[in-house]
Amino acid sequence: MAPALEAQVQQEEQSLPHNNNFYNTLNDATHRSKVTVIGSGNWGSVASKLIASNTLRLPSFHDEVRMWVYEETLPSGEKLTDVINRTNENVKYLPGIKLGQNVVADPDLENAVRDSNMLVFVTPHQFVEGICKRLVGKIREDAEAISLVKGMEVKMEGPCMISTLISQQLGINCSVLMGANIANEIAVEKFSEATVGYRNNKEVAERWVQLFYTPYFIVTAAQDVEGVELCGTLKNVVAIAAGFVDGLEMGNNTKAAIMRLGLREMKAFSKLLFPSVKDSTFFESCGVADLITTCLGGRNRKVAEAYARNGGKRSFDELEAEMLQGQKLQGVSTASEVYEVLSHRGWLELFPLFSTVHEICSGLLPPSAIVEYSEKLPRSF
Repeated sequence: MAPALEAQVQQEEQSLPHNNNFYNTLNDATHRSKVTVIGSGNWGSVASKLIASNTLRLPSFHDEVRMWVYEETLPSGEKLTDVINRTNENVKYLPGIKLGQNVVADPDLENAVRDSNMLVFVTPHQFVEGICKRLVGKIREDAEAISLVKGMEVKMEGPCMISTLISQQLGINCSVLMGANIANEIAVEKFSEATVGYRNNKEVAERWVQLFYTPYFIVTAAQDVEGVELCGTLKNVVAIAAGFVDGLEMGNNTKAAIMRLGLREMKAFSKLLFPSVKDSTFFESCGVADLITTCLGGRNRKVAEAYARNGGKRSFDELEAEMLQGQKLQGVSTASEVYEVLSHRGWLELFPLFSTVHEICSGLLPPSAIVEYSEKLPRSF
């Protein structure tokens, strides 16, 4: 690791929580926390790897990490969970990476969460509500949740953040973790950062930091759940726009302009929905850093580039199936959800980038419209 990064790691380690009474309680074997990861895709598998390395190392956690797997039959005829447990590797969504011998894949959702008091949600956002409905009455009363899920649900009464959905459905507190986190890079232990967003209980936030923190994955906490979560959600819409720019070979100047304008709309949209959102959140890993990495290398950018290169003649569903091997895009569905909010509240003209991304994804505009929108820039917020 470069000296500058080593210094950063040392500084962050010094800032880790040292509430002795809190950790002495956790270190008591009768109070050890048990963790279940709900989801086993690319990012879910990497999260399990990070967590498993810490549960083995730290006496405040049970060693075993359960990972709920939506069961699939592989081309070999074997069940995915059987292969994961035999090889210690998610051969479909994270091939070549060992998860840790203490990771146990479980296709039974209720069994996977049994006795766990720390629930890590990391599935495509459109599946979260259905999963929560299955878990009602099946989890510990003292359970805490954290969402690594990017996206939102749009209901009749307005937008609902995934952390709020989990809290409302299950009656438990839910924090969030977002950041510049391309899963395959973290899987091979390249240096990265993330932000835990929490509401009121700093000790809970500290426990989540402890669970995820490694020398190559630096985690800090920010008391701004909505801000952290909206950054992780909205950056995927901007990444779609960045992919259009790449597919049309417009160059780095155009892409940088799109990213800056996208960040401005992310901030304005977040603060209109939740006035409590802090400006400082956009300068955490969950903010500008996540936006940059997603616009440079994420799956949303990649598929949007292919969409633009094909002149919008191949659908996102078709390209997703061809290019992502079962992984899901979030940017297209999030753009649709954001558009619904903007339309309902009469905000479309204030957010031309977000609006244009959805209209291109829907086939209403050609990909080239991504730079034509700038004739109607939004007012400043």
